[in-house]
Amino acid sequence: MLRKTIEIATPGTRLSVAHRQLVIERPDLPKATVPIEDLGVLVIDNGRASYTQAVFIESLAAGATVIVCGRDHLPAGMMLPMEGHHALTERHWAQVEAGAPLRKRLWQAIVKAKLRQQGRLLAQVTGQDAGLNALAGRVRSGDTDNLEAQGAQRYWPRLFGRAFRRDRSADDANALLNYGYAIVRAACARALVASGLIPSLGVWHRNRSNPFCLADDLLEPWRPIVDWKVYSVMQDATDPKTLDDRPTRAALLAIFNETVLVGGKRWPLLLGIEQSAASLAKALMQNDRHALILPESLPLPPDLLDDGQG
Repeated sequence: MLRKTIEIATPGTRLSVAHRQLVIERPDLPKATVPIEDLGVLVIDNGRASYTQAVFIESLAAGATVIVCGRDHLPAGMMLPMEGHHALTERHWAQVEAGAPLRKRLWQAIVKAKLRQQGRLLAQVTGQDAGLNALAGRVRSGDTDNLEAQGAQRYWPRLFGRAFRRDRSADDANALLNYGYAIVRAACARALVASGLIPSLGVWHRNRSNPFCLADDLLEPWRPIVDWKVYSVMQDATDPKTLDDRPTRAALLAIFNETVLVGGKRWPLLLGIEQSAASLAKALMQNDRHALILPESLPLPPDLLDDGQG
């Protein structure tokens, strides 16, 4: 089922639950309702919003992720469902006991997929992939040559211009990238928990203060899809876009409506992430890096979605 992403940004909005419906009451606007079962991601981006405890309980019970944003509109925290996978303990042990060779091979596959995605995006917007596809073919187990960083040096100036620097504290395109990465990271964390994995125990990322290391691992090959969305938003704009602009945030959240190829099949982005997370669990359970499936395309254009194929 394709779940919805709902952003709450109108000042003074009140959220409650009645008859398995999320009730949204906004000042001077008609009351709106959304079936709880349809929620995938609930983003609350207003300090004056109020909500009953049932909003969180019912949303999480339905498998949704709840994201609360700060004054800068960036996610300040998220709540994930605690309902366990039917093989939760078994998968936890497989994750804990995964050896270094398997973890290095999985990271190799993740870096390869990321570089190929970056190459696809550059080819789409500049006509050339800057050698990123060839670079992906040279990634070794554990990315010992740090080709991921070498790819970034080619990628960013070609995508956003020579003056661009990836700076998490900047207010330009970087702020839009931060927002997009944060919401997709939340979706990765949700999918990993639903697949019975521990989100803090990474394949490659290791940080004693990071509770979502595994989500950061899984996020990497999905980042270029966020880059694609940010590039598209900026190209379509006549004025500079910031996170203070609600339509800009709405455009970024619409990324979950895009369709991508994962494992040779078409999936809405949110479901595609779930497929990747489930395949990562399978790879850990079977000690088989080949079980991991990752995005194989940028968002597909509408003309490729009209032939009725699944």
